[in-house]
Amino acid sequence: MIIAKTEPEKETLMEHTQNLLDRFDVLKNAYFDKIPDEKIWDLLYKAAQYHDLGKVNNDFQGKMHRALKTGELVEPSRYGHIPHNYLSPFFLPVAKWDLTRDERRVLIQAIAYHHERNIQPDISFLIDVFREELVNHFQKIVTEMEVDVPDSNQKLFKITNALKPQDRITEIKDGKDIYFLYILIKGLLHRLDHAASAHVPIEVDQELDIAKLTKNYIEQKIKKPLRPLQEFTYQHQDKNLIIVAQTGMGKTEASLLWAGKDKTFFTLPIRVSLNALYNRVQDEMEYPTVGLLHGSSASHLDQNGDENWEIINDQSKHFASKLLFTTVDQILKFPFKFKGYEKFFATMAYSKVVIDEIQAYNPWIVAVLLKAIEMIHRIGGKFMIMTATLPQIYLDELKDRKILDDGCEYREFVDESFIRHKVSLQDKEIGQAVNKITSMASDHKVLVIVNTVDRAVELFQQLSGENTHLLHSRFIQRDRALLEKEIKRFAESDESGIWITTQLVEASIDIDFDVLFTELSTIDSLLQRFGRCYRKRALDHDDPNVFIYTKEVSGRGTGKRAVYDADILDLTEKYLRPFDCQVISEVDKVNLVKKIYSKEEMAGTKFYERFRKAVHDLDYMEDYQYTNDEAQEILRGIQSSNVIPRVIYDQIIDLLEELEKEADSNERTRIRREIESYIVSIPTFKYKGLRSPIDFYQKGKDGRRYSVLPYVEVLDVDYDFDCGNLSGIGLAAKDTTEVSADFL
Repeated sequence: MIIAKTEPEKETLMEHTQNLLDRFDVLKNAYFDKIPDEKIWDLLYKAAQYHDLGKVNNDFQGKMHRALKTGELVEPSRYGHIPHNYLSPFFLPVAKWDLTRDERRVLIQAIAYHHERNIQPDISFLIDVFREELVNHFQKIVTEMEVDVPDSNQKLFKITNALKPQDRITEIKDGKDIYFLYILIKGLLHRLDHAASAHVPIEVDQELDIAKLTKNYIEQKIKKPLRPLQEFTYQHQDKNLIIVAQTGMGKTEASLLWAGKDKTFFTLPIRVSLNALYNRVQDEMEYPTVGLLHGSSASHLDQNGDENWEIINDQSKHFASKLLFTTVDQILKFPFKFKGYEKFFATMAYSKVVIDEIQAYNPWIVAVLLKAIEMIHRIGGKFMIMTATLPQIYLDELKDRKILDDGCEYREFVDESFIRHKVSLQDKEIGQAVNKITSMASDHKVLVIVNTVDRAVELFQQLSGENTHLLHSRFIQRDRALLEKEIKRFAESDESGIWITTQLVEASIDIDFDVLFTELSTIDSLLQRFGRCYRKRALDHDDPNVFIYTKEVSGRGTGKRAVYDADILDLTEKYLRPFDCQVISEVDKVNLVKKIYSKEEMAGTKFYERFRKAVHDLDYMEDYQYTNDEAQEILRGIQSSNVIPRVIYDQIIDLLEELEKEADSNERTRIRREIESYIVSIPTFKYKGLRSPIDFYQKGKDGRRYSVLPYVEVLDVDYDFDCGNLSGIGLAAKDTTEVSADFL
């Protein structure tokens, strides 16, 4: 009996392989119309059959049987541990199959690298293992696995030549056709293997029509006909789309109408927005198996009260969901060509991807997204960019790559029937607006948006009163969730008052205030802020409802730690000047973005230099120089640390002690998620010297002690929040110790 796995339970190699083949049938039935090539599916089937046969080696089987205490004696191997994936290709009877040399290379390498190792295969060593050990297992493989094996006269070079590390398949060396064949076979093998090992379906809801579900929701629940934008996307499901549309046009429903019957990944920059969309589709559209995948999605699913949240979580992690709401770092990192990227890239061949609010990302991330779009287009998938504003330089880049010339539609949807905003530029620092803000808040909902947390705290302390609240990213997750819920409630109420926030609310929270006071930011950011004031209603008076403060703007700079690029702030102010004390139409807004982010205006700016360098680096990215985790961190572009303020840490000692003592893995996961609600994420460069490790440990299987929360530190900085009246500043901007800290 050949054993494949001992955890979470024993599984024979035949059982594991059959699990892959069962999922293969599902995958082929679901997507043959997207990949209508029998040769591809035949190679993938063979890869699934043979991918783990190397586990028959003596060292691996000896460990399995000892772990299971079967009593079966396995002759020790004098070769020690050998990665089974490098051994499996030796069982391929390639001489019996009608394969070209390149097809043989694709099959061998897909199997040999279905686990990416830091150690490259040693060909002469593998040949010795084959001749002395593996050939003795041929009959066992034939009997137990019911597959063919090589004849004794099969030349070893047919296998070993493809295993040479320098012969790994790349597009530059091998050309598009062989490269894309390799991506599909290796990437889909990853999907089959990972789903089978996790015992989750490879696909769910294959027959679901997302567009039909959405259309029924609009017509039966909302009881409205499709809007022009929605009708357009519904009628163009077969096209790549780039859509610029203002707030309030039903962009989310439009995106889902475009999805049609296809597997769809819907991305947004903000987790809170993804959570809200997930809840809406699950509850209002009554689609219970919609997926959610981001850094804290498991916690949201659990806290949502879904009885089957663990199933949804597993299906989401393995891309089984028909519709998956996710962040770009989870799914669109394959331009880095990290070890194992083929799984992500191959999935795009039969999928659609929605990139919502692309302007919210920094130029480095946008460069990655544009490269991902190009790769998706080339492998046969489809994309939609749905955004309120689209910098012209990004559109030009897509044109330069010929993507707009080939099955792509660009459209702008702007409603000119009413005006929502009248602006006033104030040549002063926003702190000088305290009296005006206070006066207007007596009978208006006043939203104040500034560029940094420190500036928000400073204003809050100047304005602090019964009707003043503060929301930013420096609250622990529990308190931030309370504040986000409260600002939504307040926006829908008849109350008046003040909310001071950062760019956190630009895309993540659907609110509508009467008046906006804001620091100058870049035009795309400003327009997002405009959308939180008179969000879906026409301006009903002659006074300005947006006040922009242009002096001593926080977060301004040219370095990596700057919130907003100084050059673009200057251009934004320059182009906004003609609108001082004037109404600004939706067409005006679209044109402002085009002008400010044109190549002519961007030339010579640090922003454009960073974008062009990122594009160049991605075009010449070397394969396999990063791991999956490294690629994800690079794409996020955020050097952040998870911390628990000391005062909060002292309050949850009982939870940490419980986690330290708990033996059950499921219960540990539950406790860990509860503790994570007390975490706040901070830039790594802040509060230096004030962080220390969590001082609770568990013993691992190797007998060593490990931190129960290695990714969390304790922060010795004051934390202020009153859950009763939802008031406080969160983490203190400056510490009260003698230790210096690095601040924005």
